[in-house]
Amino acid sequence: MKEFWDGKYAVSEFVYGKLPNDYLKEQLEKLPVGKILLPAEGEGRNAVYAATLGWAVSAFDISTEGKNKALLLAKSENVSIDYQVGELESLTYTDNQFDVVALIYAHFPSQIKSLYHKKIDKYLRKGGFVIFEAFSKKHIDYNSIDEKVGGPKDINMLFSIEEIKSDFENYEILELEEKIIHLNEGLLHNGQGSVIRFVGRKR
Repeated sequence: MKEFWDGKYAVSEFVYGKLPNDYLKEQLEKLPVGKILLPAEGEGRNAVYAATLGWAVSAFDISTEGKNKALLLAKSENVSIDYQVGELESLTYTDNQFDVVALIYAHFPSQIKSLYHKKIDKYLRKGGFVIFEAFSKKHIDYNSIDEKVGGPKDINMLFSIEEIKSDFENYEILELEEKIIHLNEGLLHNGQGSVIRFVGRKR
């Protein structure tokens, strides 16, 4: 997977654009500034945006090329982010470190995705928030019609409302819905797709 994503990001363009995800932007505007973690952050558009708002930003991805572009974007916006490269198990986060975890199109391999959610939960303090947007299992049909909308082709990497409830069972659900949206994010997220959106507060 590292080679796959390094290949995706080893181009001059920012393949998901430089602007933040709309849902993340909408939700961050509601919260007091604090410490935020962005898993699978790619080229850094969401991390850099959060940093411009004053958040203390940590991010990680398996792609070195993604980190390089994220740091370039951060420099262009005159902000700093802590960006680590590697699998979650090898990284140096601590329990209760963050006020918010933002999982924005963080599609992990099917065999570890729920495990990763459980591990990431430990890094979030009690009362902290998860902000989540990713493709739903129904998205496989939209991807088959129009590949420009992006997303995994393996349905087991996609999400259902039931999975989110299970993975984040110790959360107060503030918002949880499956929704058809139109994406316009760089080169690789363009068109109509089905997503799960979730905001939860850790009990």
